[in-house]
Amino acid sequence: MEVNNGFGPIDIAVSGLRTQSKQIEVISSNVANARTTDVGNGQPYRRLEAVLEAEDGGIGGVSLGEILMDMSDFQRIFDPGNPKSDKKGYVAMPNVNLPRELMNLTIATRAYKANAAILKRYQQMVETTLELLR
Repeated sequence: MEVNNGFGPIDIAVSGLRTQSKQIEVISSNVANARTTDVGNGQPYRRLEAVLEAEDGGIGGVSLGEILMDMSDFQRIFDPGNPKSDKKGYVAMPNVNLPRELMNLTIATRAYKANAAILKRYQQMVETTLELLR
């Protein structure tokens, strides 16, 4: 009987931890810049979105594919006293939707915790096995 040592549960869980950590970083960047009206080029901050990819044909874990800019329209608010306002008094604001970001953060956090729980359960199994072998 041949054992395939490609990707085991530990490798898959670790890839999930790494990827969800990066996902949380991207979401944190979006939340931190939700009110940034100029990123240095005269434009407001543009929301970032992480694209996750399956490794090894969908059975080897997950990885971070790309980080893409959300090209949806900027929000516009009426603030005639703002130095960034246009002739009509509107200011272009980032296309970050805080409720959406908080939902994405909750999902990423739960996925991270699930992968950490897998590692903890695996550690308990190994400790039990070693205890039985003593």
